[in-house]
Amino acid sequence: MDDLEGRVAVVTGGGSGIGAAMVAGFAAAGMLTVVADIDLAAATEVASAAGGGSIALHVDVADPASVEALAEAAYGAFGAVHVLCNNAGVLLFRGFGDAIIEDWQWVYGVNVMGTINGITAFLPRMQAAGEPGHIFNTSSIAALGATGIYGTSKAAILTLTDALADELDGSPIRASALLPGMVRSMITDAERNRPADMGRKLDDPTREFAGLVGVDPSTCADRVLEALGTGERYVWAGVPERSERAETAHRRRADELLAAIDAGIVEA
Repeated sequence: MDDLEGRVAVVTGGGSGIGAAMVAGFAAAGMLTVVADIDLAAATEVASAAGGGSIALHVDVADPASVEALAEAAYGAFGAVHVLCNNAGVLLFRGFGDAIIEDWQWVYGVNVMGTINGITAFLPRMQAAGEPGHIFNTSSIAALGATGIYGTSKAAILTLTDALADELDGSPIRASALLPGMVRSMITDAERNRPADMGRKLDDPTREFAGLVGVDPSTCADRVLEALGTGERYVWAGVPERSERAETAHRRRADELLAAIDAGIVEA
């Protein structure tokens, strides 16, 4: 997608962090933006900063009806959606042995089902329009490291995006996984928005560092804008040292899987 002027982007989790940076980047490129967030006040502030071509809408991505209402409102306001960023996500630091079922339900409800809800609500409309489009699903560097509940949810998003990209191959619509490293955002304070019916909240000491640690979110937004032109499937945005560690771990895992395949071949 080369000409972004007047195109429409929807960004979930757009009220802060990577989402807010993507909105700013899209708006600077001349796009119209829908800033969707569970925190409508934060979304409104981001939309106001982006300019008159942006609107703010409330969404709970874990609720299919809420995401469907978001799609209806976005198409009602602009008549089209060309870029969908399933970016809303939550982070939980809790080991498997200490986890309760609500931890899994909350993290997977937002991260995984939130992405699925976005695809379900928007993709058929985008396909019916027959125009060039792009879906970005925010995974994570953690998807390659299997780090707890959060890492497994981001690995699911990575695999989901692979399947989606394969299915869309040859169509006007592309799909990419955004793989950020450590980014200055509010995700370490995600439990501020955890619903009361999703069990106990964790007194996480990393909460005090929310928005203070990591690279600027604009680095992710810049990579997404680049990917709109290149169509790359995996949009990496990580600092060198963390990227090197992730590459080493991923190569080791790939080698072990290939060895397991060789060892496990059976005669039909």
